Amino acid sequence: MRIRKNSNKWLRFLKRIILGLAVFIAFIGLYIMMHPQFGKRPSGERLQRIQLSKQFKNGKFRNTSPTPMLSQPWTVALYDYFFKRSNETSPQYNIPTVHVDWKKLLEQSHGLVWFGHSSYLLHVDGKNILVDPVFSGSASPIPGSVKAFKGTDVSIVSDLPAIDFLFISHDHYDHMDYKTLKALQPRVGKVIVGLGVGAHLEYWGYRPEQIIEKDWWDEVDLGDGFQVTVAPARHFSGRGIFTANTLWASYALKTPTKKLYLGGDSGYDSHFKEIGNQLGPFDLAILENGQYDLSWKHIHMMPEEVVQAAHDLKASVLFPVHSSKFVLANHAWYEPLERISKEAIRQQQPLLTPMIGQVIDLDQPPLTPSYWWKK
Repeated sequence: MRIRKNSNKWLRFLKRIILGLAVFIAFIGLYIMMHPQFGKRPSGERLQRIQLSKQFKNGKFRNTSPTPMLSQPWTVALYDYFFKRSNETSPQYNIPTVHVDWKKLLEQSHGLVWFGHSSYLLHVDGKNILVDPVFSGSASPIPGSVKAFKGTDVSIVSDLPAIDFLFISHDHYDHMDYKTLKALQPRVGKVIVGLGVGAHLEYWGYRPEQIIEKDWWDEVDLGDGFQVTVAPARHFSGRGIFTANTLWASYALKTPTKKLYLGGDSGYDSHFKEIGNQLGPFDLAILENGQYDLSWKHIHMMPEEVVQAAHDLKASVLFPVHSSKFVLANHAWYEPLERISKEAIRQQQPLLTPMIGQVIDLDQPPLTPSYWWKK
């Protein structure tokens, strides 16, 4: 009897310990979620505009085509993640990069520099255009996780020139970085985003007059011969526990002399052909290529699909991004560039594969794979 009483006593004690730990973890989680990096949910007039969007149904933004997050059972996805993971998801050494020659870039009539993953800067017709900048060294709100590959942070925010137009494709952490955007705010003229994303920016100190916040197919005159159409993508959004409450997008940018497609994250779908027919052809299409998996193929393209998307867009030149800086998938870090190079040659698609930090003259670009990742 005494043994049973003692065991019950210890069981009650253990339950209290577990309950206390659960409460503590919940408290810490709530405290972390209050950090500004998680942004703000749209409200007020911004929410009213969202509710008028054709893409917004039953409280969430939707893709044009049905888009399940997983294309395989979660058990298969989980097995693949743990047991089919490449042992080269990160490089064994510092990958080849170069420090940005800012003088050379700003002297170009049409220049480009890539900062790794989906961050790049275009100097076109006298304007500086920055897309999805992440300069904090991490693509996650959890300290110490999803760190940039060593050597890939070739620039910091203070290196950048004044930015005329900042484009954000969607509000995921590897595209919309709190620390970077806070530091950039005084240097930015206009920031162009999808519906709802402006709530984060205002919370982080951006003035309402800096923000251009639009729906798919909205057209905006940016002045000085620059026009942009906010275009569809097949993806999702969300920071913290809230998903699909802001709009993901791509952008068709027309400058005085160029037509550029700035693609955000997207699975392959008919929207590429629709954009190509309505807004193309494009001199350059910048498309995501990396962090893909068969388990989530509806929201991230395979490299071979990226080349097809470039054809659908009627793009003269393809520049693949979304690789070579962070580990967000199971494939080898170099695989996206290797596979897309092979497919581009097969389909005779001119392909731009610069090193991180390399300044490219878009009037005379190298149009065959550089294979820098093999060096």
